Amino acid sequence: MSKEKIILGIDPGTTIMGFGLIKVVDKKMAFLQMNELLLSKYKDPYTKLKLIFERTIDLIDQYHPDEIAIEAPFYGKNVQSMLKLGRAQGVAMAAGLSRQIPITEYLPKKIKMAITGNGNASKEQVAKMLQSTLGLKSLPKNLDSTDGLAAAVCHFYNEGRVEAGKSYTGWEAFVKQNPKKVK
Repeated sequence: MSKEKIILGIDPGTTIMGFGLIKVVDKKMAFLQMNELLLSKYKDPYTKLKLIFERTIDLIDQYHPDEIAIEAPFYGKNVQSMLKLGRAQGVAMAAGLSRQIPITEYLPKKIKMAITGNGNASKEQVAKMLQSTLGLKSLPKNLDSTDGLAAAVCHFYNEGRVEAGKSYTGWEAFVKQNPKKVK
């Protein structure tokens, strides 16, 4: 009997949220879909968060992923940008957790390393490698969707490795692993 699962990868953002889905059958992955949620036309930050939550729920209801891989916000000089990214990531995580889907968080360098072998690879290099690996006919204009797809593929490559990233199976697990984030 073949073992099948679907992995949803998310690149959170408040301007563009990229996402990609792969299907894994007997340890072989196949491309399902990638796209992006464009949020730049919305000025209200809370509307953006609501739309991220709703789109993530829509993807879950449509594709029934078994696992979610999400890109972690990276530390940058702009604290406000990092805060916005963290909120976007948290809302996407909340959508998955509300449906009891295990979530694993990956640092951007870890995703790039898994896809290209180089943790400092460019978005274009990641996209080209995914195109080659998954046999994609073309690449999207914005590479946020390939970043989401890369998170899913990274998760597939890291399956079964304890050091893969932070995993959460529900709110209780998240709170237990992040006591400083919950007050």
